[in-house]
Amino acid sequence: MSSTIASAQAGSRNATQAFDASGEPPVLRVKNLEVTYYTDSGRAKALDDVSFSLSAGEKMGMVGESGSGKSTMALAMMRMIKPPGRVEGGSVFIDDVDLMALDPKAMRQARLNKIAYIPQGAMNSLNPVMRIGSQMVDAIKSHAPSESRTAIQDRCMHALKSVDLDSSVFGMYAHELSGGMKQRVCIAIGVLLEPKVIIADEPTSALDVVTQRQVMETIDRVQDEINAAVILIGHDMGLMAQFVDKVGVMYAGRLVEVSTVRDMFTDPKHPYSQALISSLPNLDNKGVFQGIPGLAPSLLRLPSGCAFHPRCTKVMDTCPKVRPEVEYLPDGRMVICHLYDEETEH
Repeated sequence: MSSTIASAQAGSRNATQAFDASGEPPVLRVKNLEVTYYTDSGRAKALDDVSFSLSAGEKMGMVGESGSGKSTMALAMMRMIKPPGRVEGGSVFIDDVDLMALDPKAMRQARLNKIAYIPQGAMNSLNPVMRIGSQMVDAIKSHAPSESRTAIQDRCMHALKSVDLDSSVFGMYAHELSGGMKQRVCIAIGVLLEPKVIIADEPTSALDVVTQRQVMETIDRVQDEINAAVILIGHDMGLMAQFVDKVGVMYAGRLVEVSTVRDMFTDPKHPYSQALISSLPNLDNKGVFQGIPGLAPSLLRLPSGCAFHPRCTKVMDTCPKVRPEVEYLPDGRMVICHLYDEETEH
């Protein structure tokens, strides 16, 4: 396993190194990640050349319509894509280790230890016939088999306390917990080994608004404690506005814009981002709801050129003909749109 990690580290030194504002290298670098599903109906590219980076302690929100590739991206980063899906290319660096270059045994050790995934519908991911404590102990033993029983117990109790759960939860079954408590248990399991990166896939779905806020505040507090980078996947732009540092917008498998949360809500650049922000209800237009015309395209039959052009209000002659590439604007944000071709810094 150590030789596999060493080769992954060597590969990372040959990769382009990006740095955050403080001059420190980001803890997470995703480069040119691609996922394809091979179906009887044809080949569907669910993730198309996605790249971004995150610093320690930073939160990034991933938004977009259902089917845009958000959960696929999370599963690809965890190397949990199942057939007929396949990761076709790209790398996921955590510090100096490329997860895509690890062998299966080393990748199993990296999960929970370097990168943790809180799945969509996490409330139903707990084993109903095992006590919560047994599930937590199993997670630790699989990574640290030589750790003493006392040390494991202490680690579990600390994790439960960090998510505002009483130590009595350790001896309970999942059916004895409320939805919010189950969600916090899943967060506790995710941070047992203090990973560098946490991916939370719609962690507040099916929860009432009060519990949603409690869960998000729990993620915030735990993140501060272990200084992890967090990717928050969801549809709720209101939650994003309150809890993340920057926002990535996905459409048809591509990451079409990445900017700070303030810039995204005050001055979105991509027409799809603008449509998403415009669709949010506000006090100035009470009772008036503005949607996005048309439907998200099928990944089996994407439009030519820019995939968003059939629904775009700013479509130009070049949009149906030429696929737009990544542009970095003078203010540092990333956007994939022909509107900004001339603003690129070379």
